[in-house]
Amino acid sequence: MFSKSEQAHGRYRERSVAQLPWRHHVALLEKFDDAELRIWYAAAAVERGWSRDILALQIEGRFHERAGKAVTNFATAMTPERSDLAQQATRDPYLFDFIGTTDGWREREVEEKLVEHVGKFLLELGQGFAFLGQQVRLELGGDEFFCDVLFYHMELRCYVVVELKAVKFDASFLGQLGLYMAVVDDVLAKEGDNPTIGLLLCRNKKEVVAEYALRGFKAPIGVAEWTTAINRSLPAEFESVLPSVAELEAELTSVTDET
Repeated sequence: MFSKSEQAHGRYRERSVAQLPWRHHVALLEKFDDAELRIWYAAAAVERGWSRDILALQIEGRFHERAGKAVTNFATAMTPERSDLAQQATRDPYLFDFIGTTDGWREREVEEKLVEHVGKFLLELGQGFAFLGQQVRLELGGDEFFCDVLFYHMELRCYVVVELKAVKFDASFLGQLGLYMAVVDDVLAKEGDNPTIGLLLCRNKKEVVAEYALRGFKAPIGVAEWTTAINRSLPAEFESVLPSVAELEAELTSVTDET
């Protein structure tokens, strides 16, 4: 037997499917044999207001594998209601396939490309984000600081400071981000705004290191990776049993010779 909450969730998902236009259904049927995945994306499309083309992009980017997956301290740094919403607003990894190859790029070059394509950047960040600026100047004790990108989240009612790194996660990055967040809270935030959220995007990370590093912070911070392409390689157990290209060619040559 299903619990009342599970039954309610199931009814919500069924209603979500019924609300979708026919073209959305066609896209889901073309992409998935798995009925559960079709229903999951149907509910996401209704909740987020995705067009058919955006739905197709999110499927291609494996959104269901990335949504809400950032390493965060939201559960301890925020109220339960806000922490759940903030966690679901994260991705890991963030997919920036619209900026092209980034080999050898510095952080500022990646940042400028993201801002150049701010519409697609906002689409990847998700619903509720409003872009406020790049390299936003913050002054503290006569010194100047510049946060990479600043947003305001309409549903969470707070500023979001995004710091972009083109290298592996380092715990020292959190101190810099925490400083920017504190200044934004004191200088920019108004009455009614909730505490600023920090989002640190790195090229790669070890989750356990990020988790331990966040334990020392009371301010809400998320750590995630960013990439320009989703890895579609097969799991190692499958790769080990599949024939290589050379083996396939040899087999085909053998069959041809026999005939």
